[in-house]
Amino acid sequence: MSVPTLPLANAVVELIVKGGPIMYPILVVGVAAVCVILERIFWWLRLGIGRKHKLLEDTYAALDAGDQQRAVTLSKGSSDPVVRMVHHGLIHHHTSMQGALEVAAGHELQGAGRFLNAMDTIVTLGPLLGLLGTVTGIMGSFSSIGDSELAVEKVTGGIGEALIATAAGLGIAITTLIPMNYFHSRLAKLQFELEAAANNVLILAARHGLDKK
Repeated sequence: MSVPTLPLANAVVELIVKGGPIMYPILVVGVAAVCVILERIFWWLRLGIGRKHKLLEDTYAALDAGDQQRAVTLSKGSSDPVVRMVHHGLIHHHTSMQGALEVAAGHELQGAGRFLNAMDTIVTLGPLLGLLGTVTGIMGSFSSIGDSELAVEKVTGGIGEALIATAAGLGIAITTLIPMNYFHSRLAKLQFELEAAANNVLILAARHGLDKK
């Protein structure tokens, strides 16, 4: 019984082999990029599902009515990062409300910005590894030219190695750059929403003297 072949998988393996030794670290960087991108996609999807705009408006209404306890009860245990920040600010005990809101907002932004530095490193590292593969491939071609018995396959193989490594490094960088910029825009939007919510809470709390210890 013959085992079915996998043309795509075979082609990928063949490219990795033809790309030379530098393809192995490039492959590791590519796998890391895929894992990080998928993790961030699912994280932002969960965040979107957990957003509770109506609950935030209800919390504002309770504060506007001067009912801090109801606002605390409404915001407790929410999956919405903005509501969680508001809840933290309302139940502060050892600092000012503004300070508590800033701490909570920083915590939410830290989670939202996770792995962005890693993605930035991947965007930079991918092309550099590809360039290194280009150099080693061209060096292999020139070393073949110096042989007494010149083999055309060795020269073309070195050039092919250089091109494959370069294409792989650039492909990883381009594939990572697009979602990274998107995640940066989502982070900026969340930061704006947290700052706006914090200002609203401070204004509503000051109106009724709730921001005083």
